[in-house]
Amino acid sequence: MGTGNPSREVDPTTVGATDGALERAIATQVRAYRVAAGVSVAEMAVRVGLSRAMLSKIENAQTSCSLTTLARLAVGLEVPVTALFRGVDHERQAVFTAQGQGARIVRRGSRQGHLYELLGPLRGQHQRMEAVVVTLTEASEVFPLFQHPGTELLYMLEGAMVYGHGEACYTMRPGDALEFDGEGAHGPQDLLRLPARFLSVTATGETPAAPAPA
Repeated sequence: MGTGNPSREVDPTTVGATDGALERAIATQVRAYRVAAGVSVAEMAVRVGLSRAMLSKIENAQTSCSLTTLARLAVGLEVPVTALFRGVDHERQAVFTAQGQGARIVRRGSRQGHLYELLGPLRGQHQRMEAVVVTLTEASEVFPLFQHPGTELLYMLEGAMVYGHGEACYTMRPGDALEFDGEGAHGPQDLLRLPARFLSVTATGETPAAPAPA
């Protein structure tokens, strides 16, 4: 008769805390969806067929979930199973730009003494936003007009100016914001107090996939 411990299959839901990223992500998502649904731990435990203690362990990342348990949670929370894994697929990009260290970029307004400082040079297949600080230091008789896809948000930081969009004009002072369709011709029309400095954030939709060759 052997003295070794017989091998046995272990249900992952009974394993102790692993302190892993997967467990923490599932814990965050389960708790967030449950709270959003206005359901208590006890009520959700009954709904998904788990003990209250087990559900509490899951929400505190103190246990690993089997596929069966994940499926039950997804049904009880009325979300896809994949929604419970958000935050662990891969590292997300971020770009920090220190004050005054943004890349200087050239736009049509550069000829009129306008300075464009790029704040968020994030690149990738899902790039949908560009943030630029624009500084206008010289008055001009003619200002360039811009047109582009997407939506643009202006937030006035310093100075004052009259900004045009289509047939409308808006006087902007620090704290004022203007959001508009980028397809309409837009641009500064009159600089009331220099320097005029504002944040410009342009958001565009996903680039459509190229059609498959015939």
